[in-house]
Amino acid sequence: MTGEPAQAGSAAGSTTGASSTSAVEGALAVLPGSVLPGPRAEESGFELVWQAVVAEIGRTRTIDLICHICPDGDALGSALAAGLALRRLGHEVRVSFGDDPQVVPESLAFLPGQELIVPASEVPDVPELVLCFDVAAESRLGLLHDKAFAAPVLVVLDHHASNPGFGTHQLIDPTAPATAVLVDELLRRLGVELDQDLATCLYTGVATDTGSFKYRATTPATHELAGRLLATGIRHDLISRQLWDTSSFGYLKVLAGALDRAVYEPDAAGGLGLVWTWVPYQDLVLFSVTVEEIEGLIDILRRPAEAEVALVLKQDPDGTLRGSSRSKGAVDVAAACAELGGGGHVYAAGFSARAEVAAVVERFRGALRPVR
Repeated sequence: MTGEPAQAGSAAGSTTGASSTSAVEGALAVLPGSVLPGPRAEESGFELVWQAVVAEIGRTRTIDLICHICPDGDALGSALAAGLALRRLGHEVRVSFGDDPQVVPESLAFLPGQELIVPASEVPDVPELVLCFDVAAESRLGLLHDKAFAAPVLVVLDHHASNPGFGTHQLIDPTAPATAVLVDELLRRLGVELDQDLATCLYTGVATDTGSFKYRATTPATHELAGRLLATGIRHDLISRQLWDTSSFGYLKVLAGALDRAVYEPDAAGGLGLVWTWVPYQDLVLFSVTVEEIEGLIDILRRPAEAEVALVLKQDPDGTLRGSSRSKGAVDVAAACAELGGGGHVYAAGFSARAEVAAVVERFRGALRPVR
C-alpha cells in the first residue's frame, strides 16, 4: 500500500459549492480499508518465484496448507481453495491453523473443503512443503510456527504490506486486494479450472478483504475476477448474507456492552482522534458468543467521523487481548501494530498482547503517528 492519503478536511471544507476531481479523490483516499493503486509485482524475480513454487508443488506428494490464527474469510477461503485444487491434482493435502481450540467461525461454516481441515497437532513436525496463506507476521502462525519453519520449503502467499518476507519462497503482492487473488493465479498456473466449490472459497476471500468490493483496493481486475467466479453459478447473495448479515442474538448483547464501553480520545493520533473499546471474555461466556463472531465489531466502531483510528480489544480465556485496528488513511495502523508485535495493512491491522487493557491501549496510542 503506497501513496500519501489526503486529509479528510481537504474534501469537505470547500465553500465554493463546486466538486472537483481532486476533492472527490481526497475524500476517497481516507475511506477505511482503502489503498492507493500501484503496480503489481511483475518483475522477473517475482515470475521466477512463481515458477519455482509450481515446480516444488509438482515434485511433492503431501502438502500442508496453513493460514493465520483466528482465520477470516480471505485466510480460510484461500487455504481451502488451494487445498481443493491440489487434491483434484492428486496431492495429499492438509489444511490447518495454529489455534487450540481450533474453531471455524460460524460465518464461514458454509465454505466447501472443510473436511481437509486437521488440528495443528496432526501437521507433521517436519512437513515436506508448506503453503502459508494471508499470514502477515510469524506470530500469526500460532501453534504451527515451529512446524512451518521446519519445512524445507515454506511458501508465503500474502498481500500485506507489513509482511517481512519470511519463508523460503515469497509470493507477496501488497497491491493485491486479497490473498485469494494470488490463489486464483496459483490455480491458473497449475491448470485447475474453476468450479463452484473453488469459486465459493475465492469469492469469500475477495469479498471479505475488499469490504464487499467497497474499499479502494478494489480494481477493475477485482471485478473481472468476481465476474469469473459468479459465472460458475455461485450464490453471491447467500455468501454475503452469511458473511455480514447473520449473527446470534447474543452477539447483539455483546455489541451493546462494547459500544457502551467505547471511549473517544480526540487528542490521540496527533489530534486526529481515536475511538476504542474492549470485550471481556466474561461477556462472551455470558451470551454464548465466540471471539470469532465479534470480528466485525471493528467495522461498527470505526464509523464515527470524529475519529481517524478505531481499536477493538477482544479477550481470550487466558487473558490475551487480540487487537483489531482501522484507520481512515491519515495514520498507518500497520506500523503501530508492528510495535506491538503484529502487522497488517496501512488501513487495517492487528496484534496480540498479554497485559492489562489500559496498558495495551497506552502502548497502541503511543505508536500512532500521522502519515507525513
